[in-house]
Amino acid sequence: MPTAPSRTAVQAVPTATPVTAVAHADHVVAHTLLNCLLREVSGPEHQTAVAGGRLLLRMPRCGVLLGIALRRTSLIGAHRFTGPPAEQRDGVWREVSWQTLAEYIHRELELRTGVRNDEFLDQVAATHAGVSAALRPGGGQPTGDAYLDSEQSLLLGHRFHPTPKARTGRDQDWERYAPERRARFPLHRLAVRERYVREEYVRGEYVRGESVHEEYVRGEPVPGEPVREGRVRTGAGRPGPLDALDRQGPVPDGYRALPAHPWQYAMLRDHPAFVRALSRGDVLDLGPGGPEFAPTASVRTLYDGRDFLKFSLNVRITNCLRKNAEYELSGAVALTRVLEPVARDLAARFPGFELLREPGYRTLDLGSRELAEGFGVIVREGLGARLRPGVTGLLAAAVADEYPTGPAQLSRLLGDAGPGAALAWWDAYLDLLVPPVLAAYLDHGVVLEPHLQNVVVGVAADGMPRQVVLRDLEGVKLLPDHHAAPLAGLPREVAGPMTYGRQRGWDRVVYCLLVNHLAELLAALADRHPPLEPRLWAAVRRVLAERAAAHGDPPPLRALVAGVPLPAKANLLTRWERRADREAGYVRVASPLVGDWLSEADTEVCEGPRTRTRPEPRSATC
Repeated sequence: MPTAPSRTAVQAVPTATPVTAVAHADHVVAHTLLNCLLREVSGPEHQTAVAGGRLLLRMPRCGVLLGIALRRTSLIGAHRFTGPPAEQRDGVWREVSWQTLAEYIHRELELRTGVRNDEFLDQVAATHAGVSAALRPGGGQPTGDAYLDSEQSLLLGHRFHPTPKARTGRDQDWERYAPERRARFPLHRLAVRERYVREEYVRGEYVRGESVHEEYVRGEPVPGEPVREGRVRTGAGRPGPLDALDRQGPVPDGYRALPAHPWQYAMLRDHPAFVRALSRGDVLDLGPGGPEFAPTASVRTLYDGRDFLKFSLNVRITNCLRKNAEYELSGAVALTRVLEPVARDLAARFPGFELLREPGYRTLDLGSRELAEGFGVIVREGLGARLRPGVTGLLAAAVADEYPTGPAQLSRLLGDAGPGAALAWWDAYLDLLVPPVLAAYLDHGVVLEPHLQNVVVGVAADGMPRQVVLRDLEGVKLLPDHHAAPLAGLPREVAGPMTYGRQRGWDRVVYCLLVNHLAELLAALADRHPPLEPRLWAAVRRVLAERAAAHGDPPPLRALVAGVPLPAKANLLTRWERRADREAGYVRVASPLVGDWLSEADTEVCEGPRTRTRPEPRSATC
């Protein structure tokens, strides 16, 4: 086995060019498995090398040496592969199928961990089927809405997850409801007698940059019925935060509208308690109707151009059953209340940064947790509440996609722009995203989760970034010592999942911000201009150093600037050990923020700290 090269010896392939077509499903699945193997197993055990335009990986326990041709190397180890993998036996390289590769990884992990996982190979096969279905012609046509088209352009899933397209459910249902099939459909409308509705909401008008009055409402108790904390039933009245639900169609007096995802409705309509409620007239089935909604990249979050509605969906996607647990329903509203002053402060200090609120939920309360969670729907603000006029929202994951699967992908967004324009774009983007995410943690004790699928990039007509909008409060957490009072006022089962310890919170911020998000977006830029990669990382380091100075040089940020290894979420090992996502561990990857390659790049990009407070495009020379 060749020895691993020094980090300074790993240079971008100067002749690399962006791909113009999506790879075959066989290669996509194999490349994703190799990414995970490199990051979580072979890399940490120093069983890798780059030689002759090929990445070599050894699985030491099962004695397999693999190789894959490189399209471009990466300073953070997120290399670009091309073609099928191969195995060396008796000095001869032979092509390896994705199935054989999965079997080798299965054997290696069982030997490494002592844990059996009898579902792993089936999940890899399900991912291959999902990728193949996504690449198959015959889906709906793009909508012409740039934002929605970006949401529905993700065909391949997470590059560092072993089973990103693994899923349960019938193929015909995925064909009808999957975002990559350009699905659009009306909601299934229910009317629920008011005494069997549960909802919580934050009442008040959100005005950018202004302090406004808010009232946290949990509904009025029903006379003669016991009130259970966290399960209060509503009385009369229709608060503004839930108007998105009431707009789906009229209901009789004494009832409240409860729209359902039609796929979820089909899975729950035969539940005995639901059938009884229908027979009593406590729930009325009004059938499909109202405006059409489209699934976003998360599948279960639907958008009609005005509002996002986050439904439960009893379908397993990657690791998890995609339902709104009871604590998540209440937690979304509680977080919206706690985060309002934080969001206003960050928007005022860092113009161009916004957070989508989730001001309310509604569900069915028939005494069944399965139905309460299954029919629970969270209302999320639409982009129109936060995007400035003339700015177009694009899903960051679509902009950073390795392959040009949609019009938002960076190669199409920038067109023929040269290296100078790429650097200016990157500089503006870093200034929009990095400072508020770090300030949220360091100043407010809030762990934001800016991974690629949680961030919407607002671009101007020329493609330059002007805003970043964070969405989905499910992954947002609070540091308990910063938020002791509001957490103490919540039920324990709600408050507990809303918190992270300080170190776990910092790992989550750094992973989402640097490893998941910036590294992948940087890779898309480096695909177009490979020699720029050191300068792009130098720009990241400079922004981090500026923020360290602005926050009084706190130790975690100082260590980050100094090049401490970065936390990367261990998706392969988490999946193998069948742990919940919240319990996922991290492996450490070498930081691209230090090294000989950065010293010259730092000077080339710009010497000295910047003093501007608003993001502005910068010329290629300083």
